Amino acid sequence: MKSNKLRVIIPLVVLLLVAIGYVTAFGIGTISAFGWMDISLLCPLGSLLTLVASKMAVPRVLISLVVVVVLILLFARAFCGWICPVPVVSKIRGIFGGKASNTDMTGVAALEPEAAMAAMAADKKKAAGDALTEEEKNALKGCSGSCGSCASKFQKLDSRHVILGGSLVSAAIFGFPVFCLICPIGLTLATILLVMRLFAFGDVTWSVVVVPVILILELLVFRKWCSKICPISALMSLIGKGNKTFVPTIDNAKCLESAKGRSCEICSQVCPQGINPRHPEAGMSFSECTKCRACVENCPTSAIKMPFLPQKPTAMPAGDEVGAEASA
Repeated sequence: MKSNKLRVIIPLVVLLLVAIGYVTAFGIGTISAFGWMDISLLCPLGSLLTLVASKMAVPRVLISLVVVVVLILLFARAFCGWICPVPVVSKIRGIFGGKASNTDMTGVAALEPEAAMAAMAADKKKAAGDALTEEEKNALKGCSGSCGSCASKFQKLDSRHVILGGSLVSAAIFGFPVFCLICPIGLTLATILLVMRLFAFGDVTWSVVVVPVILILELLVFRKWCSKICPISALMSLIGKGNKTFVPTIDNAKCLESAKGRSCEICSQVCPQGINPRHPEAGMSFSECTKCRACVENCPTSAIKMPFLPQKPTAMPAGDEVGAEASA
């Protein structure tokens, strides 16, 4: 089964398990505090905000935070790509919108149409042996809809990290994790639980209307929540800078660019985070990787793998280095 289908099924299964646990009082917690009885895996941002707001070192929260940090170091932002329900809600929104979206399930902008067209045109000229303009060269090199310089500027001026800082400051000032009130993950879970209570117990409150409305407004008004606003993904990306496992690795002997001297860039075009596995300097950092495996599954020559431990890049085939350099 393709990973894009699994990335819809798994979050729904998790939500179903949480709902079953809630109805049966089984004690498995919520998606923001998933666990068993007194052992729970808390949201890393919620944990951090709670510590800042309470100005106390709560052992349970500290232990959970350490465990989450270890998981992020192992899997980077895999939670965003495989468990978080927000991308699934965004995908449903796209279905009812009646038009295709140029964003993947994560809500992060993929390749812009203009850049895709420019890259395709440049590739055709290159195949025909015609000279390329500087703009066309940038289109081939600058995957994910932006040149390398644009990508680096975006990484330096990331609005998510500004909002992360604001969340921490507000928690310290008000003594309460303010962001948790508008977190779409919590709102998604709250909506499900409120609807369940409505049908199961006839529990009619204003929350049944207010909570879903806030969630819908967030996902409609802030269409790029995950890539522009979400402080949880920002926190994960900062911790994920230490991630060394399951990193996309290219086999130069199979890659069309290194082995055949042909431009491909499919791996960068399908990456929902704007990462360029072939030219990492031209896209977003690998700390943004959600381990979605889109690059692995879409590589036409199966040249990309995601090994548990980092591997040394394979050497280019003898006699092909010149051809690869000439095509650059």
